[in-house]
Amino acid sequence: MSLLSVIVPCYNEEESVELFYTELMKNDSFFHGENIELELLYVDDGSGDRTAEEVKKLIKKDNRVHLVSFSRNFGKEAAMYAGLENVKGDYVVLMDVDLQDPPSLLPEMISCMKQGYDSVATRRVSRKGEPPIRSFFARIFYRLMKKISKTEMMDGARDYRLMTRQMVDAILSMQEYNRFTKGIFGWVGFRTKWLEYENIERAKGETKWSFWKLLVYSIEGITAFSTVPLLLASVLGVLFCLLAFVMILFVIIRKLIFGDPVSGWASQVCIMLLIGGVQFFCTGILGQYLAKTYMEVKKRPIYLVKEKI
Repeated sequence: MSLLSVIVPCYNEEESVELFYTELMKNDSFFHGENIELELLYVDDGSGDRTAEEVKKLIKKDNRVHLVSFSRNFGKEAAMYAGLENVKGDYVVLMDVDLQDPPSLLPEMISCMKQGYDSVATRRVSRKGEPPIRSFFARIFYRLMKKISKTEMMDGARDYRLMTRQMVDAILSMQEYNRFTKGIFGWVGFRTKWLEYENIERAKGETKWSFWKLLVYSIEGITAFSTVPLLLASVLGVLFCLLAFVMILFVIIRKLIFGDPVSGWASQVCIMLLIGGVQFFCTGILGQYLAKTYMEVKKRPIYLVKEKI
């Protein structure tokens, strides 16, 4: 008998906890037929509502349900890592509690694993119901990552992924503090099958991902899996040095030939502001990488557990 572990990160999702459980249990007959034992782990990411209490209600009626509750909100990345650390399954699947990751896909995903794949991943082929501006920038991000990173990141990819124990152990071996799981999935490799489905809107509640949070998250991904921004900063520095050298020669030659005094105060100010802006931009890039290095060196725990059942 194989053990399937389902990891469900939650943050203020009291309305969705039981709803997700009900939908997942619709696959119970399939699991029994395939001789699969189920382990369901909810990871409460420091919720301020009754998420943990709703999970405890499920634990009382089903001993396959478990809970790991954080001392505060550490973020979804920490919740996924905690889930991977605390399950024992031969196969492990990550899912969102809001049912945007349909449990009805699990039978097909498990069937694909039997074909010799190490991982079955999912991606949305549409972004129906999502704000257009968010969809636009999401596509830009994935196109950019394809150009500046060697790590494969599929456009529309979800965290909804079924993995073998071997792949899970490989992911756990990457104990970095600044985590970007979509990139980690691609970095560890393994043979992956992609399943596509139409975007599904949340069953209950509201998304916790604002445009600003997604922007910060995308910067995390870029700095975690590409050093091209550092190369860009270096190239800009060299180009501006060359431009400055050419301009110095131009001013000297013009003075020698025409005897014109250096004029154009307004243009000088504009040029200085432009160069200053580029310098701050490049310093910001260096600062991002330095900040990530600083956080890694401090060796803080990725999460802290308040309660575990």
